[in-house]
Amino acid sequence: MTSGETLLEVRGLCTEFKTKAGILKAVDGVTFSLLPGRTVGIVGESGSGKTVTALSIMRLVDLPGRIVAGEVNYKGRDLLKLSEAEIEALRGDEIAMIFQDPMTSLNPVFRIGRQIAEGLITHQGFNEHEARRQTIELMSQVGIPEPELRYDDYPHQFSGGMRQRVLIAGAIACEPALLIADEPTTALDVTIQTQILKLIRSIQRRLGSALMLVTHDLGVVAAMADDVVVMYAGRIVECGSVEQIFHHPRHPYTQGLLRSLVRLEDARDSPLNPIPGLPPNLSELPTGCSFHPRCPVAEARCRVDVPVLKSTPGATSAACLLASETAVS
Repeated sequence: MTSGETLLEVRGLCTEFKTKAGILKAVDGVTFSLLPGRTVGIVGESGSGKTVTALSIMRLVDLPGRIVAGEVNYKGRDLLKLSEAEIEALRGDEIAMIFQDPMTSLNPVFRIGRQIAEGLITHQGFNEHEARRQTIELMSQVGIPEPELRYDDYPHQFSGGMRQRVLIAGAIACEPALLIADEPTTALDVTIQTQILKLIRSIQRRLGSALMLVTHDLGVVAAMADDVVVMYAGRIVECGSVEQIFHHPRHPYTQGLLRSLVRLEDARDSPLNPIPGLPPNLSELPTGCSFHPRCPVAEARCRVDVPVLKSTPGATSAACLLASETAVS
């Protein structure tokens, strides 16, 4: 596959959860693509569908959730049509995921080294001795000190930052072409966050992997991403290059996210500028545009018509009835 060919193409992906309150549309018609070696940032508030999108691509959505429509084409193969054995052969080998919470993602009763080595044994055919040697090398690469000694430690013997490094080592063990990182720096202090992000970026460049970065932190997106997908209420409301999103956002939601950022030039007593209101209940979405109850420029038609994602002149693609006519301020 050449650098110009699409590695991952998601088309019309829909994932639902059947709850007592009704059908919850966690992912509703999501479409985007990713080229080899590039990074796409998936951003939005909690509950916007970011993580469920990532889990759907990996086919790791558990009941009562189910993928009900769409395609996830990886190197031309629709992952949603593969058998369980076929997807398991890809998962952890060609496609790997760094999960959000390392404490719950790591098995507390298995030693750290063994959990990293599992992929090498399963997908690469390494024997125990070869896997141990390669795992120690991986632990060293991700900055775990004294890896020969720490190989036999358990997860509770590692700090939060070190557990995150363990997850990264496990994810890159088979040198995947696609790496999905779901909030990889959540609950880590700022210094450790920076170290982890630099580590992910250096590994991505070394392997030439595509990176799908799921985060609510626009600062992380600005530093890491080439392209940005903004999600709200399970749908993509805006997408474009990182320069377009940060300098020429057209959707009121994207603009609200950017206004809520704290900047270095702000005075210490400057008030925060959050988006008013709360994200909607996904089982009882508003009519029309899902964002209209919180939108500062909503018109009467926004309460009726559902906007579709359209290109805007010289800027991003936005799902806004106003963005296609004029810049939204």
